Amino acid sequence: MHLAAHFPGVNATTVWADPRSRSQIDFSSFTHLARTAERGKFDFFFLAEGLRLREHNGRIHDLDVVGRPESLTVLNALAAVTERLGLAATVNATFNEPYELARRLATLDHLSEGRAAWNVVTSSDAFTGENFRRGGYLDRADRYTRAAEFVATARELWDSWTPGGESRPFAHEGEQFTISGEFTVPRSPQGHPVVIQAGDSGEGREFAASAADIIFTRHGTLEAGRDFYADVKARLAAYGRQPDDLKIMPGVTVVTGDNDAEAQERAYEIRRQQVSPQNAILAAEQLWGTDLSAYDPDGPLPEIDPVIDSGLVKGRVLHGDPFGVVARWRAVAEAKGLSLRQTVIETTTRQSFIGSPQTVAAELTAFVDERAADGFILVPHLTPGGLDDFVDRVVPLLQESGAFRSEYSGSTLRSHLGLAEPVWKG
Repeated sequence: MHLAAHFPGVNATTVWADPRSRSQIDFSSFTHLARTAERGKFDFFFLAEGLRLREHNGRIHDLDVVGRPESLTVLNALAAVTERLGLAATVNATFNEPYELARRLATLDHLSEGRAAWNVVTSSDAFTGENFRRGGYLDRADRYTRAAEFVATARELWDSWTPGGESRPFAHEGEQFTISGEFTVPRSPQGHPVVIQAGDSGEGREFAASAADIIFTRHGTLEAGRDFYADVKARLAAYGRQPDDLKIMPGVTVVTGDNDAEAQERAYEIRRQQVSPQNAILAAEQLWGTDLSAYDPDGPLPEIDPVIDSGLVKGRVLHGDPFGVVARWRAVAEAKGLSLRQTVIETTTRQSFIGSPQTVAAELTAFVDERAADGFILVPHLTPGGLDDFVDRVVPLLQESGAFRSEYSGSTLRSHLGLAEPVWKG
């Protein structure tokens, strides 16, 4: 089993009202979570990224994080206070250039002695593009085309240094990039930084099969996980790759208690904190695309139809067809007699493992054994102490059963993941 830790604070999972919640900016928060993950022998520590503050109805989203540090800068600092933990940065392939980003990633790989990873994301919205000189020029259909060539170009740059330490000129000419010169950073201890792809769409799955080492996904059930796992793994052969060349790691939440009943009670309270009355209305407005401030969060769902592309919400990605999602919400609400807020709680939860430490350990192991995942990226609800309970109570059980490592066997992130060093293509 592979385990990673996602730094909380940039999504609705985080509970800011909890008195134990701390800053998402202070370096002490990053060091706490990273050191906890390393104490638990996790594969890597994962930072999200945001290139613009999200807006709701023309204002900065009240429940969003106002202030988010740049990922690679934070990880370079964390390289000095960790020894084995992989360090994964989310960096956008739409608003960066291959040479500059390849240098930054290669630098992190050297400073960490082979522990760097790049989570490749894309953007096609003009709202984010306003922060950059290109604006929203990139059509949505072209975002993975650019990303695929971006990754390939970065790998050409990393390969422009031989394993023996000799620099050679590079030249790349393609539809997205035409560059030539000499790369300034020698080949790193693990050859190339590990590449992560986040996405469940058909385009995302194909991109991951062709270019990624890890796919960060979401799926709600064991059956859905098995279907996704089988589909993505089956795509690898077309690119001359083996099933173990790509690790599938869904993002999950975990809530534990002394027994299953206590854990379920804790999980319910956490969800109520995550979905406050205000947050329930905001979640519904994101789906319906219209102002719902006059609605009672403890009342029924709106009877109106969604408004497509209303511009009410900017900087957030809506997953799925709004009409289909609304129909599903209404069916759930009617079947279970739920209010608007209760429906949001019921329908928007991420894949969660809830129970005693023994129950959680057994369920995580079952997902891996039944080929629904190769591991998990844990998304805690508290910054920065949300991982402590899992590392203290669940990890020892996974280690005792042999499902998870007791010690690191190597020093690079590729060694943690069981990935071979890339063959040099000079």
